[in-house]
Amino acid sequence: MRIRSLALALAMMTATAAPASAVIGGTESTTPYDFMVSLQYDAPRPDGHRCGAVLIAPQWAVTAAHCANTPTGSAVGVPRGWKVRVGSLDTTTGGEVTEVDKFYRRIVTYNPPGEDIAVLHLRNPVRAQPVRLAGATPAVGTPVRILGWGAAATGCNDFKDPKCFPSKLREADTEVVPLDRCWDDDGHTLPLCVGRAEPPVGPGTTDSGGPALIRSGDGWALAGTVIGPGIRGADFPDMYTDVSKNSAWINGIVTGTAVPPDSPVPNVEGTAEVGNCKGAVVRAATSRPEDPALALTNGHCVPSGRPAPGKALVDRPADLPRPVTIADREGYPKTSARATRLVYATMTGTDIALYRLDKTYAQLAREGAKVFRLTTKPMRAGDRLLMAYSSSRPSCTVEAVVPHLREAGYQQDDAVRYAPSDTCVSRPGHSGSVLLSRDGNTVMGINNTHNRDGERCTEGNPCEVGRDGTVKALKGRGYGQQVHRIAACLTKGSRIDLRRCAGEKQFPPAVESAGGPSYRE
Repeated sequence: MRIRSLALALAMMTATAAPASAVIGGTESTTPYDFMVSLQYDAPRPDGHRCGAVLIAPQWAVTAAHCANTPTGSAVGVPRGWKVRVGSLDTTTGGEVTEVDKFYRRIVTYNPPGEDIAVLHLRNPVRAQPVRLAGATPAVGTPVRILGWGAAATGCNDFKDPKCFPSKLREADTEVVPLDRCWDDDGHTLPLCVGRAEPPVGPGTTDSGGPALIRSGDGWALAGTVIGPGIRGADFPDMYTDVSKNSAWINGIVTGTAVPPDSPVPNVEGTAEVGNCKGAVVRAATSRPEDPALALTNGHCVPSGRPAPGKALVDRPADLPRPVTIADREGYPKTSARATRLVYATMTGTDIALYRLDKTYAQLAREGAKVFRLTTKPMRAGDRLLMAYSSSRPSCTVEAVVPHLREAGYQQDDAVRYAPSDTCVSRPGHSGSVLLSRDGNTVMGINNTHNRDGERCTEGNPCEVGRDGTVKALKGRGYGQQVHRIAACLTKGSRIDLRRCAGEKQFPPAVESAGGPSYRE
């Protein structure tokens, strides 16, 4: 099982990551920079600004790779709804506005990370004057100017507060400092470390992709783009991708001499965001078109708190802070619906939560949303499945059915252990991902946990308990839970009646009910 805050933290760092570290310790810019770009799409800010970027040719800009993200995490692809405002002091007015019609991302994993950079192709060339790329890595002590529209002070977390997140460009003068002020340097020297700790000078939230500029004659040259904080436990100084070390890759794309191929886009249709976890909209064979739709996720994902061991939550007010969104084939939101009730949630016997939505199955069908069938058959050893990640559909094989899986006081029965595989693993952020039949239409189970450290039966370290009582912990192994008993309990109107499935021995043995009867085995 995953602690929700851990899942959310990883989600913030990966496919749907919020941009990392306006300029702190700086002042409002009074003169526009022709080459300064505001990248705008899917932003938490009212002005639409997501990241900084820098114009390097009339139809090309660079930013951070983690700012150029699609739902499936493609390295090369065609975005939706991305626009740039070029050469303005304000994110909301002035300058030139055009769309981004292609992106190329480069992320190379080093310790520390050396590349976190992307090239953006603009649908229309702009008249603004681009900046040149620095020809070499600036030495420690080199004066640097940084620019951005991000957080203007430390501790800012209200995206709607214009004092925290101004629409006016800010700038600060600082310098390149030794890498070990950002990272425990072990010989890798690919990034730049820029800024100052006391008093703090550096980029703030939503400044990722923004520039570190050095003087070049009577103008500027781009030395780096914001990656984000290092591992020193402080926000400043901050790490920047060294543009000079990536200039060959950049120029190969811009000139057309070395253009990476498009990334294949997997079909992830139907993946749902349910609170801070994944999930899917499901229906039983008896569900009617006019019934409210049901969203399935893990019981440990219930925002108001986990069901106690041996207990279930029945017919509670919905506690999801955001609508449930359902993805199209490429992972973009196809439609959404509000949860109206928490129909059922448990972490005993299995690990599930069912939410009733404010749209019917017929309405979702008209809106083109994918709805999955709910199986009535248990998963067995040898079954081949697909895991419905938000970014891919990796293949899974059930290596074994585990009689009992115990973790932090909870027990699930007949859990499935995945065969060792690089393509199907359970990680933080994957809670609630459903396990599909090979045809991709039927939910056979639900992903919920893996053993992180090799410990036995502790939080984040489930252990297997055999029928003879033997206990073992398999470090690194992932597990899913059965869902085949749910369908028998569902009634007209997408409600649950536990009397219909009371004969199921491994159905949660006790129920905490809100306003309804409790049933015990």
